[in-house]
Amino acid sequence: MAVAPRARPEDFFTDAEWAALTARSSWRGPWLVAHCWGVIGLAMAMGVLWPVTIPLAVLIIGTRQLGLFILMHDGAHAVLHRNRKVNDWLAYWLCSSTLRVYRPYHLQHHRFVQQAEDPDLVLSAPFPITRDSLWRKVVRDLSGQTFVKQRFGHWLAAFKARKPGDSMVALVAQELAKDGRFLIGNGLFFALFAAAGYGWVWLAMWLLPMMTWLPLISRIRNIAEHALVREGESDPMRQARTTHASWLERMLVAPYWVNYHCEHHMFTSLPCWSLPKAHRLLQRKGIAARMETQSGYVRLMTLATAA
Repeated sequence: MAVAPRARPEDFFTDAEWAALTARSSWRGPWLVAHCWGVIGLAMAMGVLWPVTIPLAVLIIGTRQLGLFILMHDGAHAVLHRNRKVNDWLAYWLCSSTLRVYRPYHLQHHRFVQQAEDPDLVLSAPFPITRDSLWRKVVRDLSGQTFVKQRFGHWLAAFKARKPGDSMVALVAQELAKDGRFLIGNGLFFALFAAAGYGWVWLAMWLLPMMTWLPLISRIRNIAEHALVREGESDPMRQARTTHASWLERMLVAPYWVNYHCEHHMFTSLPCWSLPKAHRLLQRKGIAARMETQSGYVRLMTLATAA
């Protein structure tokens, strides 16, 4: 299998610059996790106090749900906290329980990025697509169809693969176990909110963002990161894309510096908070101009739908 060529930090940074960029922190990761949950809580409170703002709350909360996944992604790279056990605890219990499955999958993506063995290649290979195709995907995302397929699609697959004589009880128990934490966690928090007289808040400002806005911006993120990048690309500066994001895009589409994806692939040991600094250093050295970048998400989506 062809391992993707890697960038060498010493070719881009001094020893002092690299040491500063890769420095582990015991407080930045926990602070970002707390910030993410704090924004979610404040957005919920805003929606309760001023119901007219619920649509905005849905966008904000859906983006922070993506933010939790991004912080879990940092945990998968073991850069969320300087202590590995604390790193994994934060990522698994406070960000996403998919950590243990996601880590080996994602590290394979980095090892073979844009090569035939890249497990994420299927996400970028179809682009560019037509605008009609994109709008169909947007409708599926915002209507909850994508969420249902991704979250519960394994049920249909299991039923289709069931052989005559297989125990239905065992099959249901097996599939329930896959969704156990999701179902128990959401059921528990809905019960707590309902007991306080705010059950609708959990439905309207937790599950609704998860079912609508989160799938859409996750799709946009996937497109931004690798779509239109040449399969088999050997230049580490062009295997992933950095998209310059406005403050509004950072608030509603690209939280926690996820838009600096080229830098992340070039230097996987950088925590997310170091990516903007790495980008500025590369700009000052005249290197950023050689990297795969785009001026904004609107421009990128225009290029991605040019078929």
